[in-house]
Amino acid sequence: MTPAEIAVALVAARFPDAVAAFLGGSSATGARQTSTSDLDIVVVRGDGAAVFRETTTSQGWLVELFVHTPSSCRHYWDLDAAARRPPLLRMCAEGVQLVSVEGGAERVRTEARRRLAAGPPPVGEDEWAARRYGLSDLLDDLRGAARGPELVFIANEVLTATCEMALLAQGRWLGTGKWLARELERLDTGLLQELTSAHAAAVGGDGQALTCIVERVLGRVGGPLSTGYHVDGHLPQAVPAP
Repeated sequence: MTPAEIAVALVAARFPDAVAAFLGGSSATGARQTSTSDLDIVVVRGDGAAVFRETTTSQGWLVELFVHTPSSCRHYWDLDAAARRPPLLRMCAEGVQLVSVEGGAERVRTEARRRLAAGPPPVGEDEWAARRYGLSDLLDDLRGAARGPELVFIANEVLTATCEMALLAQGRWLGTGKWLARELERLDTGLLQELTSAHAAAVGGDGQALTCIVERVLGRVGGPLSTGYHVDGHLPQAVPAP
């Protein structure tokens, strides 16, 4: 059986009340499927049904179930947007349709695609300043680090922060792990290749190429920021007298 056929059978057995279901992730198309790929299945039931996430197995496959209602989909899509990471949106917008009752999947997919195409919320001035400051600080650490364990961790942080800044500068979605790489690949394959090559060189002790890329990406959003960075603190609210 194909991954989609296994997913359809699982949804039918576990969720006969489903109005929509989608198979997302690498197994949906097989294009990036590996020996450790699992089945990411979004199930949508009517409002009032239980909402949960569950890891299980089916016919030898590891399965990640994301069980929702139309209302909970919108709630978690909002959380996706706030975090600028759209895993549930992508599964609903781009996944393989498994179940649709009275147009349920089409309605979910249409809204998911609209939200995904709209992109994440814009980055405000305070967040840009914080991100520029954080990456500038990491860049100083990279320049001063000696070869060893610390350099590996610094280079990893620099890689992630630079990818995120490049994506946000173009109003694009973020991701974690392999999904961050895939989001950058959608935007700029050349930059992804440059960054991964420079990161490998930096871990080996030569951070020059990675430093140059970071400086270039920082230049797109106002340049490095260090001296002059200021953030007001917040005191806790006064505790009322007894």
